[in-house]
Amino acid sequence: MAGGTGLLEALGTLRRQLDHDLFPLEIGDVAADRRALKELTGQLDDYLLPRLADIDAPLLAVVGGSTGAGKSTLVNSIARADVTEPGVLRPTTLAPTLVTGPEDAPWFMSGRVLPGLPRVTGPGQGEPGTLKVAVVDTLSPGLALLDAPDIDSVVTANRELAAQLLAAADLWLFVTTAARYADEVPWSFLRSARERSTALAIILQRVPPDALGPVTADLERLLRENGLAGAPLFAVLESALPSENARLPAEAVRPITDWLADLSADARSRAEVVRQTLSGALDSLVVRVPVLAAHADRQREGIAALRDVAAKSYDSAMSAFDEGMRDGSLLRGEVLARWQDFIGTGDLMRSLESRVGRVRDVVVAFVMGRPTPDRELRVALESGVESLIRSSAEGAAERAVESWLAMPAGRDLLERVGVSTAGRLGRTSSDLRDTAGAAVRAWQGEVLELVRTEGMSKRVAARTASFGVNGLGLLLMLGAFASTGGITGIEIGIAGGTSVLSQKLLEAIFGDQAVRALTHEAREDLRRRVRALLDDELARFTELLDGVGPGEDASANLRAAAQAVQERKRELPVTPAPDGGEGGAPGDPR
Repeated sequence: MAGGTGLLEALGTLRRQLDHDLFPLEIGDVAADRRALKELTGQLDDYLLPRLADIDAPLLAVVGGSTGAGKSTLVNSIARADVTEPGVLRPTTLAPTLVTGPEDAPWFMSGRVLPGLPRVTGPGQGEPGTLKVAVVDTLSPGLALLDAPDIDSVVTANRELAAQLLAAADLWLFVTTAARYADEVPWSFLRSARERSTALAIILQRVPPDALGPVTADLERLLRENGLAGAPLFAVLESALPSENARLPAEAVRPITDWLADLSADARSRAEVVRQTLSGALDSLVVRVPVLAAHADRQREGIAALRDVAAKSYDSAMSAFDEGMRDGSLLRGEVLARWQDFIGTGDLMRSLESRVGRVRDVVVAFVMGRPTPDRELRVALESGVESLIRSSAEGAAERAVESWLAMPAGRDLLERVGVSTAGRLGRTSSDLRDTAGAAVRAWQGEVLELVRTEGMSKRVAARTASFGVNGLGLLLMLGAFASTGGITGIEIGIAGGTSVLSQKLLEAIFGDQAVRALTHEAREDLRRRVRALLDDELARFTELLDGVGPGEDASANLRAAAQAVQERKRELPVTPAPDGGEGGAPGDPR
């Protein structure tokens, strides 16, 4: 019988939300987050979903405890069959063994419980990563025992598997000894069982007869202090066994076997155990899922921070390009030489302010009289702008990688992509030279089109024709770099003269207002093209983050799914009372 269709569907919805990669990067205590996520998905798969799908299925009692506590010996003794292999070497239990009666074997062999562990049968221990199923006639129907690995095993995989099996239990039989009952590791598991209201019984083994009273009393005190006063407690006196593989005397374990037999035979007692553990596991979701959701938000914030520092690196690159446009550095070197060739003489710039008209006449005569070196100037300007773009992008790539390396999440991501990819990220993309050159040439073409369009009016058509579109276009390109900050010595006069001359000549043809508009449009068009190039370079970083981590709605969906489970919890079947009526909340499994 299913334990409430709505509740089962709500749990299924929650489980699907947990399939997302919620914690991909080193952000916060990611190891603990991943462990909590694994534990939660494991409990849903191994226990909550299968148990709710068949609320009347046989109980699973997991026998767990510390190394050398005698779990395997106890299971063999309760089952009255040699189904596990005790030994002196540690760890003894390499693969868990599930012991069931013939009537219940189909349920446990089906894989609905602990679906991630392949079933094996037959003699000997199972291989690590499998679940050995042993069928015996001596075990009462309605209950199976599972011999789990040590909770404090030196093998990490064994400890993790032990925790997984305990989370899948309807009933936990915690086994300890008179010498080790106060160890801290077992108590951390016991407190977890208390927090999740897991049905629990304590089995104290190897108790010397003369220490039975004091040890039992002290263990009861510890149980009270840890909120577990109601847990049944069984003490097994120390016995001299003929061999390591021998079973305990039947009388020594009779109180345990009788209690388990009564439990398996009584439908109401079994239902109490199921409801107690199931209800506690469901209640724990109210706390565990919101914590995961909050930490998933932290992942999203960390990933957003990686995007932000990369974006800021390329914003700085754009600022560096803007500064390069303003400080006159583009008007040095080759551009200056070609500009002087273009206007014919450097002497003209020294008398620019007093003889603008004469300069214009000289330029016109120069343009009209012989082929001008405008192509050389245009190529030089293209090369200068392209170099400025590439140097700005190179600095951005270096800053972005350095910023990521300074952040744990960024280091994690760069390590994932590998040294080769990370090295390429620290430089500009291989095709930036070509794309930057193409962008500058396209900009130059657009500037010429601006001049051509502006020169179509009758008022300026003749003057435009005198200078030529190419010549005026070059003047407008130079006018986009009008500041002289950062240049010293004679270059101030040359660069400044270059800018001012361009400005004066253009104003003489188009008028000062039109020139201001044309210059602004040319400058902004170039900036848009450069911004697009830098955005493409930035995309090499952001593409690494696309699809990484939880989605925008992941945390909200998790919280909503957990809330829906809590609201549907009322669908849990009530425990039947002995007279056929309805009982209350389940009591202790005694």
